[in-house]
Amino acid sequence: MALQDVCKWQASGTQGPSSPHLPRAGGWAMPPGWDPQTFLRIHGPRLAHGTTTLAFRFRHGVIAAADTRSSCGNYVQCPASCKIIPVHQHLVGTTSGTSADCAAWYRVLRRELRLRALRDGQLPSVAGAAKLLSAMMSCYRGLDLCVATALCGWDRSGPALFYVYSDGTRLQGNIFSVGSGSPYAYGVLDRGYRYDMSPQEAYALARCAVAHATHRDAYSGGSVDLFHVRENGWEYVSRNDAYVLYSELQKLPEPGKEEEEEARWDQPEPVTLHRDSRMPAETEML
Repeated sequence: MALQDVCKWQASGTQGPSSPHLPRAGGWAMPPGWDPQTFLRIHGPRLAHGTTTLAFRFRHGVIAAADTRSSCGNYVQCPASCKIIPVHQHLVGTTSGTSADCAAWYRVLRRELRLRALRDGQLPSVAGAAKLLSAMMSCYRGLDLCVATALCGWDRSGPALFYVYSDGTRLQGNIFSVGSGSPYAYGVLDRGYRYDMSPQEAYALARCAVAHATHRDAYSGGSVDLFHVRENGWEYVSRNDAYVLYSELQKLPEPGKEEEEEARWDQPEPVTLHRDSRMPAETEML
């Protein structure tokens, strides 16, 4: 009876065994959610995503940094979340998008990489891990899956960095920043990035970029997490308060400002000649 009610079947008579009358073509009553894309567009929650994550590759490895504020709409959900997830000893990933989607897919990636290591006797390369994650997530394109990540690792070819999005996009590069605060972080990174930086210079650049982004972006904040992927594995470098970092950066002199001041004072002052009004015009011409 319950199935007849759901499908809108009508019995032919009340006496004897009832046989359902099937509706005409196009008259089936479908349950809510039979089309996930339409159902989520109409009834799904409207989530506002906001974060600042970045990663860049340099001579001594790969740096990954992120803020720690997790927001949902206009509310701060968690001020001390970890947006950099270790995958294995030589691979970490930044997370941007829906927290549940990111955590679930990183668990899937960790499992698949472990199975491949058991079958092949060695872990896949960073490029192989990025290709695997991209292929798995592309099957769910159009279902409101929101995962934007930067895979930072070290394999047999050296330091490697890949950007992977939930629609299957996969890019390789030296600098990536993802999230609502990424335009501000890119401004700092484009100015101070060099491939031959020392580790301390790389740490300072990553902290500066995230701190400036948290100051300008309303959905970023909390603290700044910093990871360094080396040849011997990843290292959790530090967690610093973003407001304290930005306050300390404001007290430092602007790079290059002291050299400009010194160059300005070293230049000779221009000599201004004043004409004497008592001199005749012929003498002035001579």
